[in-house]
Parts: sequence; C-alpha cells; structure tokens
Amino acid sequence: MNIFRTLVALTLAAASAPALQAAQAGPLKPDALLETYCHDCHNSTDWAGSLALDVMDLDQIPADAKVWETVVRKLRGRLMPPPTEKQPAQANIDQFVTFLESRIDEHATANPAPGFVSLHRLNRTEYERAVQDILGVKFDAAALLPKDVRNEGFDNVANILKVSPSFLDQYLWAAREVSVMAVGDPATARAGTTYRPTPDDPRMYVPGMPLGTRGGVVAVHDFPVDGEYTFNIGGGGGGRGGGGPPGGFGGFGAVEAAANVLLIDGVAVWDSTKAPVESRSGRGIKVQVKAGTHKVVLVSPAGSLTESDDMLRPLGPMGGGFRAGGTPLEIVAPASATANGLPDTPSRSKIFVCKPANVAEESPCARRIFGRIAREAFRRPVTDEDLVAPVRFYDNARRNGNFDAGIQQGIMAILASPKFLYRAEQMPANLAPGQSYRISDLDLASRMAFFLWSRGPDEELLQLGEAGRLHEPAVLEAQVKRMLADERSRSLVTNFAFQWLLVDKADEIMPDQGAFPEFDASLRTAMKREAELFLDSVLRSDQSVMSLLTANYTFVNERLALHYGLTDVRGNEFRRIVWKDPNRFGLLGKANVLMATSYGDRTSPVVRGAWILENLIGTPPTPPPPGVEALPEGKRPGARPLTVRERLESHRAQKSCNACHAVMDPLGFALENFDAVGKWRDVDRASLTPIDASERLASGQPVKSPNDLRAALTARPDQFVQTLTEKLMIFALGRAVEYHDMPTVRAIVRDAAKSDYRFEAIILGVVKSDAFQMRQIPEPAPEEGKPALKTAQTSVINPSPAQ
Repeated sequence: MNIFRTLVALTLAAASAPALQAAQAGPLKPDALLETYCHDCHNSTDWAGSLALDVMDLDQIPADAKVWETVVRKLRGRLMPPPTEKQPAQANIDQFVTFLESRIDEHATANPAPGFVSLHRLNRTEYERAVQDILGVKFDAAALLPKDVRNEGFDNVANILKVSPSFLDQYLWAAREVSVMAVGDPATARAGTTYRPTPDDPRMYVPGMPLGTRGGVVAVHDFPVDGEYTFNIGGGGGGRGGGGPPGGFGGFGAVEAAANVLLIDGVAVWDSTKAPVESRSGRGIKVQVKAGTHKVVLVSPAGSLTESDDMLRPLGPMGGGFRAGGTPLEIVAPASATANGLPDTPSRSKIFVCKPANVAEESPCARRIFGRIAREAFRRPVTDEDLVAPVRFYDNARRNGNFDAGIQQGIMAILASPKFLYRAEQMPANLAPGQSYRISDLDLASRMAFFLWSRGPDEELLQLGEAGRLHEPAVLEAQVKRMLADERSRSLVTNFAFQWLLVDKADEIMPDQGAFPEFDASLRTAMKREAELFLDSVLRSDQSVMSLLTANYTFVNERLALHYGLTDVRGNEFRRIVWKDPNRFGLLGKANVLMATSYGDRTSPVVRGAWILENLIGTPPTPPPPGVEALPEGKRPGARPLTVRERLESHRAQKSCNACHAVMDPLGFALENFDAVGKWRDVDRASLTPIDASERLASGQPVKSPNDLRAALTARPDQFVQTLTEKLMIFALGRAVEYHDMPTVRAIVRDAAKSDYRFEAIILGVVKSDAFQMRQIPEPAPEEGKPALKTAQTSVINPSPAQ
C-alpha cells in the first residue's frame, strides 16, 4: 500500500472511530446534546447549512416544526453529525428524536394541517386506463401522448402535470384517435391499419415480445368481425398507422431475408421458414381471426440473421428504412367487416347503449349515450350543462354525416374536456386561507380509485359517493379491502412500487458486452418479471412489508436461474423458489435492483448507497457540490487496474466529500459482491483481486455482506416502514410530503406496527388520514419583501353529501 492509500485508510478509520467511542456515553438532555454535538457548526455566527441551533427555543418546538423535522431526518439517517465529527451514542440520538417528534405530533393532533393539492391532470397511465374503462377500447397511450415528467419520484404529482400548447394539441389528437378507434370508421376499415416497428435496434429484444426474439412489431388490434384477415409484412398501400398521424408505409417491398414469425395472442399463425415458397415474402398472409381485441406480434428469432446481414440489407428503394427483423405490419379486414355496417366490437357494444330506429330517436339516444360516458369520464353525476359540448359536436357532425359520426365527435368532445382531463375537487365558498374542509364523498371516491387502481372510480364507488356514505368508517374500510383484492390493484406494483424502487431504471442500463457477454435481452426481461412477481407476492398478499427486505424466496425461470447460479430450473415459466443463500433475500438480492443501481461497465457503491438512503431509509443524501471531479480511470499503463474501492478513496479522503460518502459508500460496498448485472462474484473482474465488501456504517456497525446490511436495516423496522409510508403518501396525494405531514406518517407507522406492518394496514392508514380525506385552503403567495400570512388556528368544515 502506498503512502497515499495509507493516509486515506487512517483518515477513514478516524472518521469512524467516534461512533464507536460515543457508545460509552451516558444519557444526555436535549440542550446538552445540541451543545455537545451541533453548536460548533450550527450557530448564529457560522450558520453552517443556514441553520443556527444555538438560538432555537426547545420550549417552542412546534413553532419551528419545519426546522426540527429536518433535524429529525438527518439524525435518523445518521447524516448528522458528519462522520468526520464526534458522534453521540445511538441511544442519545433515539432519545432526542423521540423528544422532538412527540412534541411536534402532540401539537399536530390538535392542529391538523392536511395540505393542499393543486389542479390534478390525469397522467398518461391514468388516461389510458380511464379511457379503456369508459369506452372498452384498448390502445397504447404511449403512442399518442408525451411521457410525463417525474417529481418526488413519481409521475402523478399534480404541480408538475401541466399542459403546454404542444401537450394540448396531443391530447386533442388523442381524443380524436381514440374516439375513432372506439366507434369505428367505415372509410378506413378496409384500407388497412399499418403498425410501425419498434424504433429500437432490431437486433435487440423488445418488451412484450416472446423471449428469444428480437426487433419487430407489437400491436393491440381491434378485429371487427369473425373472418379471414390479410397480413402484409413490410407495410401496405396506406391506411391509418397504429397510434400516429394518418399515413402509410407505401413503397416497402417484399421481405425475404429474415425468418419472420407472426403471432396472435401468443400463438404462431405464420412462420416464413415453414410457409409455402410462394408466400414466404410475407405478402397476403391469410389468417382466420375471431372478432375482438387481440395482441398481434411480428418478430424474428434472435439468431435468424448475422450481424452483418442485419446491418447492411436495405429494404426500401432509397437504400434505408427499417431493417430485417423490424419491418412494419399491415392488417386488412375482410370485406364482410363493412358489408352491413360496422359490427358490434367490444367498444361499440359498450358505447351504443341504444340504437335509434329512426331519425326522431337519434337525438334522445345520443344524449343517453353521452350521459353514460360523461358520468364515468367526469366521475360524478352529469348535469345538462355537461352535455352541451358533446351534443353540439354531435349535431355538427350529424348534419354532414351519419349517426355514428356524430357519436364519435361527441365522445371526442368529452375526452378533450377539462372535466375529464383534470381532477378538480369542489371547494366550499367563503373559507379563509389556512382553513381546512373535508372533501366530498365523490372526490373521495376519485382519490381512492386513482390511488389504488390508477384509474377512475367504478360504479360501486360512484354510487357510494353519490349517496354520501363512502366516508363512513365501516364502508370506507370495506371498500379499501375490496379494491385491494381486485386485479386492478396490481397497479400498486407496476405503477407505485416500480417507480418507488426504480425498477424501470434498469431498462436504461446497457451492460458492456465485453464485460458481460452473457447478458441478453431475455435476461433483462426475466429480471424485471422477477421484481414484479416478488413485489406482488408481498404487497398484494397482505404480508408484512418487512418481507420486502427479508423474504427468503423469489421467482425465476430457467434463464434467470442460470444467472443466479441455479441449475435445477427448466423452462420459461416462472416459479417460486426458496433461497439457500441469505445474501439473496429480499430486494437487496434482486438482479433488477442491482443493475439499476450500477453503470454499464461497473458497480457503483455511491449509487447503490444513495438508493438505499433515499428509498429504504428515507434520508436522501445532499446533492454533490458543483465541480466535483469524476472518479479516476480504473486502467493504468503498466499497472494493475484500480478497483472501485481504490478509485473512490480520492473522494473519501477529502473532508467535504467524506461527510456524505462516509454515509453512502459503506451501504453500497456491502453489496459489492454483486456485479453490475447482479451476479455474485468473489473476485473483481478488472483487477483480479478479491472483493472487499467490509465497511463500517455511519452508526459504527461493521458490515461485510448483503446479509449484514439487511440485518442493520431491519434492526430498525420503523425507519423502513416510515419511508414506504412517505412514498405511498406522495403517490396517494399527488403532492410532496411536507414537514406538516410527518406526524400523520408517524401515526400510520405506529398503528401498522400493531399488525406487524401489514401492507393493508398501511394503505388503510393513508386512506383514513386527514391528509387524504381533507383539504386546506392555501395561503396566498406573499408579496416580495412581506412574510406569508399565518392563521392562529385551523377550522374544520364538513360538507353536505351533495358537495
């Protein structure tokens, strides 16, 4: 070890020593703890972190709750005092945190502050699911609407869900496309629908495709009638593109090079390698299909082409365009599709609740159709005023077209209405800023549905909301349990948990093929499927949420099992297995999580540590200051490559950097035996040196494995459960959790502890909370140079059932 590394080691050892020494300290009163460990930096002279604790009044803690909640969070995560400074004993920290929290919580009980949620636009996921429920039509919202930005870790936070002029254009376009898709259009039914291939590299696996394939097209297509449909690989002579502006893919020639397979609902209906010679071009493929919505997939087997063939073969006359394995697909309906008008597809059956026998019956029927759709879309009883816009659109279209054309235009008006696109909650009149009120039962129904299902309320919720009974404790609890038992609650896994734990982040990581040649798209898909099944098994089976960290089981197929070093699993079907190695227990052993917190060519203890701090402990680290140098390169001319630990030492040697790195890095280093794709290793691939996962946490506790880290995290279960509850609150409310919400979070955690932290108990705690069932009139923005207004007390108003 050279002199530099020796100095680094001594510095790090010195940084950790106080934590061990402090364990011998006796009890400290709150003022003594602050004076001993905090005042040297956080005083009215130095103002470290813009905080002067020496002038704070410990008899007026609730008055400065915002500041003290920050102190609590820093202490709970052992972010303060910095690891380089002397440390209080854990018992003293716990005592001081309890002192602060108890006084804040006591005041909050008598002075509820439920907070305010601004006007809330439906995000892309909510829009898609709501429209599917209302119209019975399946479509891909990602092809029609822009991706939503995440804030506080989630894409349903109200204050960031704004609509710019370009967003508005896309929502209007989506309303037209979806309404045409739902009602049907005789003018285009026979023209054919062309679906674009994925824009990804056609050599790569595409999510939604069968395992072992690459590139291609995935489409959910509405087949209007039973009959013989024509499929053209390489596009056709026009027609509406799947999910985009009108237009086709004319000009594409026959595609003979690739081995293409056409599947409908997972069943292969055509294979170019087995088809007669005259039909191997992929043109004019005839397939009998039952009416309804079916998933159509066009793929190429992963090994069907060499890399050079795939890259060089042009498809179009211009010598470019889509390459083999990624060609467009056209679907043409049989002539019978429009012979006797449009057939009763699932969407038309849901829309046309009446069918006028003559012109006189058309207008009343149209109002009945719009009334049903508007009630579900607006999530409340419909007024005559609500029907003015759709009826006007209907009348205009009916004058120049038929009844169906008018209905399509009326539906378009409803889907483009702010009453559908926004969740606007009613506010009583004449309330002063700071006053709170209980939201109406109809608004409560919407909050519950979007929280638990990521879609609008169903008929049962709407009826209870209209009757003003949903807020009744017994009714409310019964509905939460019903909703959690419903398949629609799976969104708590694929929407809430995926965002909370950054499951989708792994999709963005591209492992270096030189470093990880065994990694392929089927493994990536298997990793994500394992995460989904595991999360579902805990959250939707009402286990203790601590099982997310401690569960000794997982779900694997053969491909993932081999990655984990298991040789007794066969086939693509996932099945539950029990781990023999405790290092794989829970989330910390999941390949998806480990890859999402790595780089493409190496692990990152910093990223993994930060992920644990933010998502498991709930104490996100301070962002790095500007101008921080990147890690030095691992490769050195004529010398052994540096390990990740050695490369990080330069950061940790600097006191300003070590303040955060000494907290983050030990958490990440405990997982260092897992490589960048989540595979266990004992030797560093680059340096060929043994992996050193030994570290000392900020608390002074030594760890040297994922199992040790798990033990440290689960030793304080309330910390993890509080973090989960905070994340749930953000997702449920559609806003950030503020300091005044923390008493509510802590109360939910305390109540859930009585039932071993079961997920259902936490969900019920969120739904029953004032923050979920009430709303506070916001304070007006202060004028420049003037303080914000404050009210002496908060009043509570209960609306009538009709509100």
